[in-house]
Amino acid sequence: MLMDHLMDDRTGQRTVAETASRRPENRYGNRPTMKDVAARAGVGLKTVSRVVNGEPGVTPDTERRVQEAIEALGFRRNDSARVLRKGRTASIGLVLEDLADPFYGPLSRAVEEVARAHGALLINGSSAEDPDREQELVLALCARRVDGLVVIPAGDDHRYLEPEIAAGVATVFVDRPAGKIDADVVLSDSFGGARDGVAHLIAHGHRRIGFIGDQPRIHTAIERLRGYRAAMEDASIPVDEAWVSLGLTDPERVRTAAEAMLTGPDPVTAVFAGNNRVTVTVIRVLAALDRTVALVGFDDIELADLLEPGVTVVAQDAAQLGRTAAERLFRQLDGASDAPERIELPTRLIQRGSGELRPAD
Repeated sequence: MLMDHLMDDRTGQRTVAETASRRPENRYGNRPTMKDVAARAGVGLKTVSRVVNGEPGVTPDTERRVQEAIEALGFRRNDSARVLRKGRTASIGLVLEDLADPFYGPLSRAVEEVARAHGALLINGSSAEDPDREQELVLALCARRVDGLVVIPAGDDHRYLEPEIAAGVATVFVDRPAGKIDADVVLSDSFGGARDGVAHLIAHGHRRIGFIGDQPRIHTAIERLRGYRAAMEDASIPVDEAWVSLGLTDPERVRTAAEAMLTGPDPVTAVFAGNNRVTVTVIRVLAALDRTVALVGFDDIELADLLEPGVTVVAQDAAQLGRTAAERLFRQLDGASDAPERIELPTRLIQRGSGELRPAD
């Protein structure tokens, strides 16, 4: 009966069952080595090394046999030892807040393109806005000996990175500065952008303007709130604290805050949304209202120009943030000894209609 399973009676050929039974038990993790290639090609280990590394001294016929063995075995060169001899692993780490946030897509891509141009691999991960998870992820990347780090910080104390930086790990922070250490940082002008956006609403006749932002421990949230207050002060408009709400950007919290501002005897006539996630929820709340409310959001959002009215935004260049940070990182890796620098990129106001609505009353 056993042979019935292993042999086709008509052809005498072995079946799939037998073929599978003869495969090595541990198929995964057992990568072919240069010794395997040498044995298959019938040459010495040094000859395989010369072919793999493109060195001279190998006849065309021998090189052909080695290449055929490489292809047959699926051999890939292990670069770890080679790059470690140079003191570099040709890899950098990128720690983001949330990989699913559309803002970080172009930023990550820009970092990757700069890394690729320098022959480096990018490894990224998400902190989920959790300082402990950020530290765990950063130190895990350091343990894997990345050459450098681009970090969008979740925490406000980065002294844990001091030993890594002292050991030569190049580090640049993006969007928010590092906490309690001196390090390069690339930012957008959150204060100036928010001030311009709120001033735009004021110029269109609004005096009761709400502000909904992110958690107060986050640098960008505080800077944008500061810009809001500065614009209101410039126009000599007192701020009712009921118009201001900071906290988590989950839809339920933002919805509750927006509805509180937009209802009651003296509702706001305009809202400034502190980031793209807040803007999306506020749009949904406004869609259910039977009155005109102006809106300006910080960060552009997808399809903002297709809504009616289009959404006016303060746009920051996420790709330029990533590109500038990565270029700064590779300057460090190339030996530049510049003092830590704060680089602040401008924002721009894009008028599409929602921020140009005038108050109904």
